Amino acid sequence: MSWDIVVQDIPADARAVDDIPDDFEPRALGTRSDLLSRIMEVVPNVDFSNPAWGVVESPELSVEFNMGEDEEVMSFALHVRGGEAAAGLVADLLNRCGWRAFDPSSDTGLFEASGAVESLRKWQAYRDRLSDRGSAV
Repeated sequence: MSWDIVVQDIPADARAVDDIPDDFEPRALGTRSDLLSRIMEVVPNVDFSNPAWGVVESPELSVEFNMGEDEEVMSFALHVRGGEAAAGLVADLLNRCGWRAFDPSSDTGLFEASGAVESLRKWQAYRDRLSDRGSAV
């Protein structure tokens, strides 16, 4: 299981999912080739041998980049595993690229760098509860 973050055009003034107008139409983030270049500037050890699915792994983390098959990218997902280093990588990537993202584990539903570690811990606690239920059966 992974902590899943979805990168998408989100209104700059939205501080929570509830702040996004119902009629908001997100713009494309850019072309996949442009996004891959930007990601590789921030995370040079990411493997995009498959442009639709990138992976960066180290002893501290694993992050998969689900970019999709389309050249024009409306959104993409990050499947994150690890601890504080993983949360830091996501925060750094989003900050340096100027992107915003949805984080279902955060109180606002939006990824916030200042709360990324806490959000990851909430997700890990949720995952552990599910795992405990599965082992109790």
